[in-house]
Amino acid sequence: MVSDRVGDFIIRLKNAGAIGTSSISVPHSNHLEDIAKKLRDLGFVAGVDVSTKAGKKMLEVELAYENGVHKINDVKRISKPGRRLYVSSRDAHSVKNGLGARILSTPKGILGDKEARQVRAGGETLFEIW
Repeated sequence: MVSDRVGDFIIRLKNAGAIGTSSISVPHSNHLEDIAKKLRDLGFVAGVDVSTKAGKKMLEVELAYENGVHKINDVKRISKPGRRLYVSSRDAHSVKNGLGARILSTPKGILGDKEARQVRAGGETLFEIW
């Protein structure tokens, strides 16, 4: 059993893209589904679907490629189970001069850094992706 579902999810995305896999399947949770949908909105993944395999809900994520190159170059987990890090909306700065995104868990849901600044919502910094 994995103790850090978010960390496991983003590393699976990165590793699957490194070997050229078209999609990944992870155990479903509402939190991971919200994160995957936000990554889809930001263009890092192509599609998100919930399916059932052997009686268990699974989250199917289709990876995004551009000219045969995976859109996710790297990810960095910021807030971990042993050390939670929170930021205000002013401190949610952009990643790689806007080429990447900082994903936050806020009271208004899962938001990217740009959206968090627009709606003035701070929260837990989950990870950075570029």
